[in-house]
Amino acid sequence: MIKVKRLGHASFTTPDFEQQVDYWTHVIGLQAVERTRDSALFATKLGQEAIAIERGAASQMKKLSFQVAPGSDLGELQANLQKHGVKSETCSDITPGVARAVAFDDPKGTRIEVYADCNFHKRDTSDTGIGPVKFGHVAYRVEDVQKITDFYCDVLGFRVSDWLGDHFSFLRCGVDHHTINFVRYETPALHHIAFEVKDWSELHRTCEILAKSKIQLVWGPLRHIVGHNIAAYHRSPDEVRIEMFCEMDLMKDEELGYWEPRPWHEEMPLRPKRWPKETWRSAWGFGSFGTFPGYP
Repeated sequence: MIKVKRLGHASFTTPDFEQQVDYWTHVIGLQAVERTRDSALFATKLGQEAIAIERGAASQMKKLSFQVAPGSDLGELQANLQKHGVKSETCSDITPGVARAVAFDDPKGTRIEVYADCNFHKRDTSDTGIGPVKFGHVAYRVEDVQKITDFYCDVLGFRVSDWLGDHFSFLRCGVDHHTINFVRYETPALHHIAFEVKDWSELHRTCEILAKSKIQLVWGPLRHIVGHNIAAYHRSPDEVRIEMFCEMDLMKDEELGYWEPRPWHEEMPLRPKRWPKETWRSAWGFGSFGTFPGYP
């Protein structure tokens, strides 16, 4: 089975295109690698594609992409999708860095594009904005968490990292604790997207940049318990919840089966498990004893 290796880029529509271009470049610190009157593609300063936007009537995430191992036969993925009753199609030149992809709709209706080979863009050495090191993960509100979790594991090769009760799943495709999350909710919607910064000092700098841009945090800084990442959340001008994080749990060896030991872990060794439903959302920071409005 072909297995997803990493998160690619997310595609959004926006009613205020110019404002979003300014936000992603001057606040978040991504570089625009392609720009037309009605669309733009942004990559990290290290050259990996991360966010695409286009003019639209409302703010909405339309597509999400993932990369599998370079050189993989995408026909194998299509055969597996067909076995699960999912129609797919091949696409070409979905971005300047991706020449060929397989596209399909996942069970919640999100358009997914999977590719094997991609090109990095030129490194941007400017110090504009936050400058995250990568596009880290995406979280969704869904009606049937088990169904969508099974699909991502059985079809795309994700592994379950943890459950919070029976309503919140955390899935990994690489060493990071989670690349995609699903939480049960009556109204399906995007929950948040997240970017990794290199360390805690950079997260502190991130909060200062947001403050100077007159963007308030909606939660954090805090240390989560499930995943143990230090995180700070804000909303983009389009009301998309954005998390900036560092120090996420890592599983560097799947055969060992435990997260790289850290001083803040509750158990040694700490392995994937089902956390009690009443587990605090964070070990310290604002909201440690419960939730902030709209989370989860």
